[in-house]
Amino acid sequence: MLWFTPPLAVGTPAPDFSVPDQDGSRVTLSALRGKNVVLVFYPADDTTICTIQLCEFRDRWAMVQSRNAVVFGVNPARSMAHQKFREKYRLPFPLLIDEGQKIAKLYQADGWFVAKRTVYLIGPDGNIRYSRRGKPSPEEVLAAAQ
Repeated sequence: MLWFTPPLAVGTPAPDFSVPDQDGSRVTLSALRGKNVVLVFYPADDTTICTIQLCEFRDRWAMVQSRNAVVFGVNPARSMAHQKFREKYRLPFPLLIDEGQKIAKLYQADGWFVAKRTVYLIGPDGNIRYSRRGKPSPEEVLAAAQ
């Protein structure tokens, strides 16, 4: 039943969070007001679909930047795993450590053992402008940026 819960609806205020990234730097959503924030919840580092999904955002980095956007990969992996994965694929954005799937729970992206593949775009005002399960293209996600 948990798997079938929908992501948070467009127009909903995005829940705030503050967690470390792969380098131990703290990322707080409310501190990013004024930017479009893309959250990519994905099951695991260095697996086929997850790697493809995150590399698609890497490969469209100029588009991300042109939309006043920042991107974060989100899953519960430890910092060392995130660091290796990020370096291996030269990801230009941080990977957040979602210990205990706390952020995933706030965003209805938590699963039994791993996060449900879910993508959000949070607008500069802190409201959700895009939410979808699966692997939408960066173009589709960024089309919601304002």
